[in-house]
Amino acid sequence: MKKRKKIRKKMLRVSIIVLLCTLSAIAGFYFQRKKYFVNEYVEVDYKTVDTKVVDKLSMVMVGDALIHDAVYYAYQKGNNYDFTGMFKYIKPVVQEYDLAYYNQETILGGKELGLSNYPQFNSPYEVGDGFLDAGFNLVSMATNHTLDKYYWTGGKTTINSRNYWNAQMEKNEDLIAAGSYNSKEEQEEIIIREKNNIKYALLSYTIHTNGLSVPSGKDYVVNIYNKDRVKKDIEKYRDKVDLLMVAMHWGEEYIHYPVTQQKEIAKYLASLNVDIIIGCHSHSVQPIQFIGKTLVIYSLGNFVSSQIDTDQLIGLMADVDITKTTYHGKTTLELSNVGADLLYTNKSSTYGRFVVYPFSKLNNNILYNYKGLYSQYSNYVKAYDKNIKMKGV
Repeated sequence: MKKRKKIRKKMLRVSIIVLLCTLSAIAGFYFQRKKYFVNEYVEVDYKTVDTKVVDKLSMVMVGDALIHDAVYYAYQKGNNYDFTGMFKYIKPVVQEYDLAYYNQETILGGKELGLSNYPQFNSPYEVGDGFLDAGFNLVSMATNHTLDKYYWTGGKTTINSRNYWNAQMEKNEDLIAAGSYNSKEEQEEIIIREKNNIKYALLSYTIHTNGLSVPSGKDYVVNIYNKDRVKKDIEKYRDKVDLLMVAMHWGEEYIHYPVTQQKEIAKYLASLNVDIIIGCHSHSVQPIQFIGKTLVIYSLGNFVSSQIDTDQLIGLMADVDITKTTYHGKTTLELSNVGADLLYTNKSSTYGRFVVYPFSKLNNNILYNYKGLYSQYSNYVKAYDKNIKMKGV
């Protein structure tokens, strides 16, 4: 009997020991497992699942720098030129934006090649200096005047122009000058900039060059638009940037609405997922609209010129907010708060000749009936989209 009791006690002890060992093993596994999954969960949660990252850029755009001889004579200082006075009222506005675009209508071949007026322009480098000083960092070079004096100078105009912009791009990491190059290698080079964690690129094309033929074997001298070429270029950039802009020199001059050609090209570029299409050439303000998610500015008109009619002295300053959102591993880009203001080139004022004014700085002594003109031109801008916000006077 006593022997049986001893055996039962021994078995009980063994059972308890086995049970304790089992519970200890289970507890150890549980806490180790919990620790592993908690750590893994926190890492995934913080880095990839629930964190929304929002990055923003602001952008402003103006039109043609059409440098007639009267413009560069007005800013001549001895043997040199200083165009900073032109931007007296514009510079403070432009410098509020991250990106600032303009169209360099006339070629910057430099005074050593002989400055010239319409119909074959050549402009001083200091024009570019003035725009850069004002804060502009996106430059379109493909225009109907890119080949002006090209054959007279043995191609030195475009060479000088590209060399000038290359030198400026080395100094300014935000700057892109696109549309005219000195070699095929330059033309094919992928130029991408990044600001506020947003990667961006600018492409530039013109429909024609005023009847001047592109030199044989040197199509890099100016980007001429054709669908296949543009498609290839866009596909080369599209998956590498967040924001892709295309400058188009298109349409007909001196009208306030886009022609069929512009509309067809705009739809095609939108189908290729271009984000912003920036139009010039008409020397007149034209509408702004969205085609799907693509912002289309059909024409910004002139920024500065010595043309005669008031219509060509009034230009557009358009702006947009750009928002990149990264969430759940996906990135989206939104263009919002599209707005516009009008500009006026005063060819002769107490502050000097060819000073560009925002309409908010005007009065009837500078431009008679400027408020009525603002209303008229606002209607041109908003013809296709009433949601475009005009700044007012």
